[in-house]
Amino acid sequence: MKKIFVTVAITLATNLTIFAQKDSTRIVHLQEVQIVSTRANEKIPVAYTDISKKQLKKANNGQDITYLLNTAPSIITTSDAGAGIGYTTIRVRGIDDSRINFTVNGIPINDPEEQKTTYVNMPDLVSSVKNIQVQRGAGTSTNGAGAFGASVNIQTDNAAMNPYAEVNGSYGSYNTHKETVKFGTGLLNNHWTFDGRLSNISTDGYIDRAFVKLNSYYMQVGYFIGSTSIKFINFTGKEETYHAWNYASKEEMTKYGRTYNSCGKYTDDEGHTKYYKNQTDNYLQSNNQLLFNHEFSQTLNLNVALHYTRGKGYYEEYKTKKSLVEYGLTPYTVDETLVKKSDLVRRKQMANDFYGTVFSLNYKNEKLTASFGGALNQYKGNHFGKVIWVKNYIGSLDPDHQYYKNNTKKTDGNIYLKATYNFTNAFSAYGDVQYRHIKYTINGKNSEYDWNTGKMQPLNIDKDFNFFNPKFGLNLNINRNQRIYASLSVAQKEPTRNCYTDGVSGKYPKSEKLLDYEFGYHFANSLLNAGINLYYMDYTDQLVYTGALNDTGEAITDNVANSYRTGAELTFGIKPCNWFQWNINGTLSKNRAKNYKESIPVTDDDYNVVSYKVINHKSSHLTFSPDLILKNNFSANYKGFEADLQSQYVGKQYLTNGNVEDLTIDKYFVSDLNMSYTFKPKKTISEVTIGFTIYNLFNEEYENNGWASREYEPGHTDPVESSGYAAQAGTHVMGHLNLRF
Repeated sequence: MKKIFVTVAITLATNLTIFAQKDSTRIVHLQEVQIVSTRANEKIPVAYTDISKKQLKKANNGQDITYLLNTAPSIITTSDAGAGIGYTTIRVRGIDDSRINFTVNGIPINDPEEQKTTYVNMPDLVSSVKNIQVQRGAGTSTNGAGAFGASVNIQTDNAAMNPYAEVNGSYGSYNTHKETVKFGTGLLNNHWTFDGRLSNISTDGYIDRAFVKLNSYYMQVGYFIGSTSIKFINFTGKEETYHAWNYASKEEMTKYGRTYNSCGKYTDDEGHTKYYKNQTDNYLQSNNQLLFNHEFSQTLNLNVALHYTRGKGYYEEYKTKKSLVEYGLTPYTVDETLVKKSDLVRRKQMANDFYGTVFSLNYKNEKLTASFGGALNQYKGNHFGKVIWVKNYIGSLDPDHQYYKNNTKKTDGNIYLKATYNFTNAFSAYGDVQYRHIKYTINGKNSEYDWNTGKMQPLNIDKDFNFFNPKFGLNLNINRNQRIYASLSVAQKEPTRNCYTDGVSGKYPKSEKLLDYEFGYHFANSLLNAGINLYYMDYTDQLVYTGALNDTGEAITDNVANSYRTGAELTFGIKPCNWFQWNINGTLSKNRAKNYKESIPVTDDDYNVVSYKVINHKSSHLTFSPDLILKNNFSANYKGFEADLQSQYVGKQYLTNGNVEDLTIDKYFVSDLNMSYTFKPKKTISEVTIGFTIYNLFNEEYENNGWASREYEPGHTDPVESSGYAAQAGTHVMGHLNLRF
């Protein structure tokens, strides 16, 4: 099938004869203004980084999109499987991705409930991306999940005006490989374009059994007439990923090795250690976008988009010695012994629909640039769990015994008005106001058992949130090379689903509020660029990670009444000649909770929580928030040869908010070397790039994620501490070949 697809693509590219339209430049312009309302520019007083297609393409050899953003300031990434493919996360200024707004063409792609962006559900999307902008802090008003620490705006490729075909392949360590085929028809009949992509990514993973199988396609149909453009985009991904979310303790790594993975582990009847082969996550997600853009004049344009995302999937887990009543099963008797616990396999499933519309009306003249926009989106989700097998069960077990089910509905609407006014050519003011309303309901049974009532925990959530988020800033261009800016922004957001389902039954979290103060200076000329951005993020009721996990490996959060993040982001780049460039950025920060009350569970002999012991901390480190991040990049480009040496240093990170030095992620320093050579054969193949990447060049032994818990157990006067760490791969390589026709 892949060979047929490649053949068809190459044939289309090499044999179609297209008459170029004189107005093709205008068509490209129409495509560019489709996401203008959510993007920052040099007149808007926010800290942002633009990542070009060229930068993305150099690093796009199979790793998730998170790892391709890793060169931007204040960003750190994590990987369950240990090599950047599969389940990965991103944090900006220590803030996790459930508080980072992600949009594609201005359309929200965060999961409306968990509010995270599950990148594994959109494999190889970056192969169809034109550019990405990362705004740090509250940023500008956007659509979808609240931007509480950053927003990431992704723009997909423009419709191509000329026919083309591309074949890209990579292969490397851990049997990692990626195959991508892209093609476009160019402009047909002066109005139509069609672009497509087919991708396959697979790896055995660095961590034991942490294999990943990803398939995806991208399709874009464009229609252009006069001052109007219409595009339909569909990108669909299918993933199968073996669980690796338990991580490993330092003791387990010493005993079994750094690649040890306890997920799926059980003991058979003969006492042998086995691993459940279907301990996998399986998901299919299809994103559909219909984009309409019309230019009324050179100063006024309208963007309207309709979208629909369908997601469906499940994951299976082998659970050892679980209480049967927790799964709606009746204990049974064997040889006059009552069996209350047994091994079982559960399957948690979900199916969801997310749909809605976003719009923006944009105006621009010499003095004023303004956007009036908003969105109305709705999410409907079904969550249910089944027990598909119980070891040696005696009794009535219906096939696919369902032990919980709940339904979710979330309506999210926002409207905003933002404007930049130029008082002079050098001095401008920016204003931005947004109103956002959320209605969120969950009804049914939770997956957690309530031992006090002897039933599954009921879910009867009916919450309304109303947020008013104003932003204001000033920008001054001192001269053509220097710029200073300052801003004050308000951001608010609602809790995630896990905050309701994983907390204490009946105790619900509060919404969060942020006051974000930013001040920046930037200098740039043909030789060098340098800048500093100072920030102070003042939080009320910030939801932060406690360090503990729920029983599916997801981090548990809790409100902290008063906390802050403050720091300085510095950037420096110099290009002394045409073929060499040096870029460096760093973040020095302080991330603290004030007067934090740490609640440590007290358990009984069956490890059930019976009470909590509270420890007061005057000042406490926030979890997963290093005080220092440094990144360095040396880049050389000479006559088709390119080399990039990228390095990053990440300081110590605390796994709990209790200032426990033994529960931390150690600092680490990692470097990657990428080398390639591009030449043009001047025949059927217009361009060839061949190269390789060495990841973790100096074989650093490190972890970049983890979990921790503390609890008072019977017979212990001090808290018993547990922790797990996400070990990352040592030195490994990836070769890649790109052909363009």
